[in-house]
Amino acid sequence: MPTRILLEGRPGAGKTTALRRLAALLPAHAATGFTTEEIRQSGSRVGFALETLAGRREVLAHVDLPGPPQVGKYGVDLGVMERVALPSLRPEAGEEEKGQLVLIDELGRMELACTAFRDAVITLFTADVDVVATVHAHRDPFTDALKRRADIEVVHLTPANRDGLPEELAARLQEPRTPEPPPSHF
Repeated sequence: MPTRILLEGRPGAGKTTALRRLAALLPAHAATGFTTEEIRQSGSRVGFALETLAGRREVLAHVDLPGPPQVGKYGVDLGVMERVALPSLRPEAGEEEKGQLVLIDELGRMELACTAFRDAVITLFTADVDVVATVHAHRDPFTDALKRRADIEVVHLTPANRDGLPEELAARLQEPRTPEPPPSHF
């Protein structure tokens, strides 16, 4: 059975740092996906960049982008989601999908403004792949529905567990999968 984890935390809790540490602890090329990072100028946040685990990086949102959509003061470039994020969620050509790990940072308002991304997330969470995604703690119909699913584990990132959590998750993800029990005929 695939591992499906939502790593939930408040802004600034260290979700991106934890996901990057998790990726670094895994064997090279063991995972696909992306992380996001603040863009700062003169000490102020002015936007967000999206970077794939393979190193492709583009500006996702910025105060100088016009949008739409707008998320707070940031205009969001949905083309970045389609050009960069979506391809990073798929296994490399020739790789077997079984056992693939996808890391997503994050299932937030900027990313979820892209319909194709929401559709890809739904597909991933039903595919035979392991998924670890960071998610905001505030309420949202899309992420709330994922959090309620019985096949998804929500792990709350806190100052108390954030340092050890990447190592714990890496160990879990490198364990052999438990085969699914055969269907019962009773």
